[in-house]
Amino acid sequence: MSGTVEIGTIVPTILVLGAGGNVGRGVVQAAIEAGWSVLAVDQDTAALKALQLRHEGAALATLPASITSDADAAQLAALVRAHARAGIAAVVASIGGRHDCARLLDQPADMLRDTLDQDLMPQLFAARHLLPLLPRDGSSGYVLIGGPGGDYPWAGYGHCSIAAAALRMMVRVLHDEAAGQGVRVQLLALDAPVHTESNTARAGSAWPKALAVGQRALAMLDAGRTRTPPVIDFRTDHPKAAATQNDAPARDLRDARALLASIRSLPPLLPGRLPHETP
Repeated sequence: MSGTVEIGTIVPTILVLGAGGNVGRGVVQAAIEAGWSVLAVDQDTAALKALQLRHEGAALATLPASITSDADAAQLAALVRAHARAGIAAVVASIGGRHDCARLLDQPADMLRDTLDQDLMPQLFAARHLLPLLPRDGSSGYVLIGGPGGDYPWAGYGHCSIAAAALRMMVRVLHDEAAGQGVRVQLLALDAPVHTESNTARAGSAWPKALAVGQRALAMLDAGRTRTPPVIDFRTDHPKAAATQNDAPARDLRDARALLASIRSLPPLLPGRLPHETP
């Protein structure tokens, strides 16, 4: 473990998983700017060193670690206990692999299995072993960040869409199970790829920047003490999005009418069955 400032001694510490990735770097920057002490975790040691150089003098410590199994996550939890002796106040997890564009029907089953092993299972391993480290007084929060495509198939990346949809449901389950422990689990679901320094030439105008994603994740931690949904879709400050928010009463009325219409069109339910939940 390395760092220029002792973490967790004066200000609350936030644990950032996947801190060396594009989104993780944005979360770290947002946390430092907000005055958090940061413990950054990633398996890429070079990325962690670059992170330290970028935030030299900040309350930032780094911890190289992978989370590919329950054993890895248990070891990580032990290291966090040892080095963040004052404890951690929150966790933001940005975990995911790199995936090629391909049709699901054209690929072997191992492709989907590998995607789940990279994007879904590490999130479960981490949550299982890190949630017990958080305070149980209702002041702590655990935010997972998921990619786009969880609601509708992402063309060419159906395997990623399946993993994103599974992560949405897993967070709902974790949200319910952790509520009894006084910890709020939420998912920040991105609705577009993230705009980074490396993809500026092809980035869409509505793609959120990593810093904005990090700021939204921190805002969710602050809002977690109130009754907020377990899954929040990230929307950029696009004019259309702002207009939609200002038009909330009309939108709610349209939603209510659409709901009534869908109820009337539903087939009869079998005993003990519920219609599929929609976000």
